[in-house]
Amino acid sequence: MARVALVLGSGGARGYAHLGAVQELRERGHEVVAVSGTSMGALVGGLVATGRDEEFATWASTLTGRRVLRLADPTWAGGGAATAERLMEALDELVGDVVIEDLPIPYTAIATDLLARREVWFQRGPLLPAIRASIAIPGLFTPSVVDGRVLVDGGLLNPLPLSPTAAAIADFTLAVSLQGPRVPGEPESPARGFSVRRAEWAADLRRRLRRGEDAAATGAAVEPAPPSSPQPPVQPQPPVQSQPPVQPPAPVSPLDAVDVRPDMRTSEVVAMSFDAMQSLITRYRIAALPPDVLVTVPLGAARTLDFHRADELIALGRELTRIALDDAGR
Repeated sequence: MARVALVLGSGGARGYAHLGAVQELRERGHEVVAVSGTSMGALVGGLVATGRDEEFATWASTLTGRRVLRLADPTWAGGGAATAERLMEALDELVGDVVIEDLPIPYTAIATDLLARREVWFQRGPLLPAIRASIAIPGLFTPSVVDGRVLVDGGLLNPLPLSPTAAAIADFTLAVSLQGPRVPGEPESPARGFSVRRAEWAADLRRRLRRGEDAAATGAAVEPAPPSSPQPPVQPQPPVQSQPPVQPPAPVSPLDAVDVRPDMRTSEVVAMSFDAMQSLITRYRIAALPPDVLVTVPLGAARTLDFHRADELIALGRELTRIALDDAGR
């Protein structure tokens, strides 16, 4: 058994993979002794610290697209498209009125102070307001106001909070990033609007990951092609009459281009833009403070708001964690 410092990144619904990562750690007999998280990572991390993550996973597996929309609690108020009040009520039923410093596991949630333009660490005080501040995706969920500070999603500045667990007394640090590149040959996610059944997509992705792992273990390589047979000499051809040079097409002004708009909702554009920014920041964070074990969930695994796909994303997170732990000998 090993003592593990757990770092859970931001990435919306892909954060269900965090639950699978924790399941795999427990299956191996490891103990989580510290946890930090941003956005969905803060939410799952808080549930891990309170010991209610399995109950949350069971509840999340019952969600449908319609129930997710109701939990988001759309609003016409300024600052965001939804308040997430019903979601927070559901979390309150799970964990109750908990104070961070009373948790059995040291816990840190990361939010962003819009006015001060700096990250905020929640390491004391009520748990649920800390989670609510950390999950406030700009433009989607309304900001939280805590002690006069306007707080939004911590992923804006720190999508993978490695620093809070740096001083933890642990055998190794495991970080789960939700900002990974696409796997080579990865099928298009059904969340992107393609006609592939979700279960088939997840199973296919896991098979591709296992094949890559097996190839690396056996040192498989592509065999060179056999030498080709000798070819007869090329016969000279009669000269070809010269043709006038082909004129290149005239450049097209952007003003003359046809206005083709992508088939995306506003929420998707906001979420994908946020993902692009977080991917870059995550790479810098990992380079500055690399974890002992890194689990990377591909961006193509799910859209940010696919919260009705818990089962397959939990299974994917567990599979990716298994591969990462095996590779690290943990």
